[in-house]
Amino acid sequence: MPQYRSIFKDETKLDINYVPYKLLHRETEMRLLMEFFSFELRAPEKMAQRVIIAGDVGTGKTVLAQRFGNEISNEAIKLRTNLRYIHVNCREYRGSLFLILHRIVSIFHPNFPSRGYSAEELLGILIQILDDENAYVIVALDEFESLIEREGSEAVYELTRLQETRQNLPQRLSLICILRNFKVIDRLDLSTRSSLQSNVINLEKYSEQQLRDIINDRVSLAFKASSVSEETISLIAEVASSESGNARFGIELLWRSGKYADADNLEMLTPECVRKAVSSIISAMRKDELIPLSFHEKLFLMGIARAFVENQKAYISLADAEQAYSVVCEEFNVKSHSHTQLWKYLKTLSALGILRTRVSTTNSRGRSTLVYLPNIPAFELEKELKAILDKEAL
Repeated sequence: MPQYRSIFKDETKLDINYVPYKLLHRETEMRLLMEFFSFELRAPEKMAQRVIIAGDVGTGKTVLAQRFGNEISNEAIKLRTNLRYIHVNCREYRGSLFLILHRIVSIFHPNFPSRGYSAEELLGILIQILDDENAYVIVALDEFESLIEREGSEAVYELTRLQETRQNLPQRLSLICILRNFKVIDRLDLSTRSSLQSNVINLEKYSEQQLRDIINDRVSLAFKASSVSEETISLIAEVASSESGNARFGIELLWRSGKYADADNLEMLTPECVRKAVSSIISAMRKDELIPLSFHEKLFLMGIARAFVENQKAYISLADAEQAYSVVCEEFNVKSHSHTQLWKYLKTLSALGILRTRVSTTNSRGRSTLVYLPNIPAFELEKELKAILDKEAL
């Protein structure tokens, strides 16, 4: 039995729950969060804070809040402030205020009974615990939409206006509400909305270059030196960028690609590993999507697939694609079409999502068009096309 080897150095750095020490391209938002909650370190009893973090999937909302939680907790320890950061996923607790509050109380009292109290009573118990321990807490409510959808305005109002019932007493509870779409706040009544909307951090989608930086950083943490090329990193970033700038998707894709490389006992993570990983996450192109293509579109696509199989690259130039197409035409004994016609084929295949293109400026002669396969392994594509073309050629 061959000895197992892996290109991973520490694949836990690609786990969804891993919180990196540095958050690339979220430094401004981190500073803003620290500024919003700076009073928690200087005079936590003076006020409570409420902040909303909003952004699409994969924009770093959760990891930003968790990194902030780590940072402010460490600072609190240095200053001997009894401050806790607690992160709760509302969806995990079915959007129930009772279950969410029970989870928070259980952190302070692990054997706290799960029955016999209302949500309102649990909130009072939590505050009493904080008073007894002279403690302060920042609660991050992730997937906040779940709480709004199930409980509506009343539950959110109870959380945000709690301190109004505690005049001249220390302010114990601050909130970070994390959600995908800020418009969900419109479902709340006016008074509840006004208590939430004062401090909002909107996270924009990552650009392709930002995704490349993030993937590159995770590669350095998770993989052995020189096992992932810049070209492969670029391919992963492009695919993640096409999925709405989703960094989480890009990191999962990186991990899965590494697993395919290990399964094939490779010393490097190749672009073909990435294509296999994409096809396992995204619904891969089906055979019936290839059949309606014209005969020469299939020949052109087969030439491109074969080029990727042979050279193990992430991208090929349009000139190389045309050359590969010419070779396939010779095999099928047909005359190749012109550059203008192939350009039209390229546009059609790109519109269908079978191929994608990018413009490169690294060529000394100027700009050139590069072609890549976004979501299907080149080997599988070549195999499918050959079977179809062999039938059509009969």
